[in-house]
Amino acid sequence: MVFPKKNLTPILGTKELRRYHLHESQAQMVLKNAVRRAKIPKRVTSHTFRHSFATHLLQANYDIRTIQTMLGHADIRTTMIYTHCVPSKTAKEAKSPLDF
Repeated sequence: MVFPKKNLTPILGTKELRRYHLHESQAQMVLKNAVRRAKIPKRVTSHTFRHSFATHLLQANYDIRTIQTMLGHADIRTTMIYTHCVPSKTAKEAKSPLDF
């Protein structure tokens, strides 16, 4: 389990106990409290991690098509929205003739 609950929950009609996942609202509350305690002024949601992941991959020179596949986007334009804050690099940078 990725986010297991702390307590076991009894199953109705049986004496069986099960450990379920946290409800998404509980995970959001934990993240909200962590952001508040860290005094991060920006709005942070679990979706922020997805944007950060894409941005860090682009900064590590991963191909935009590879990132698109990893994020499961059908359209490359969606991936480009995720990576809008990274300055684009050209494959060959212009050089002065004096550099030759």
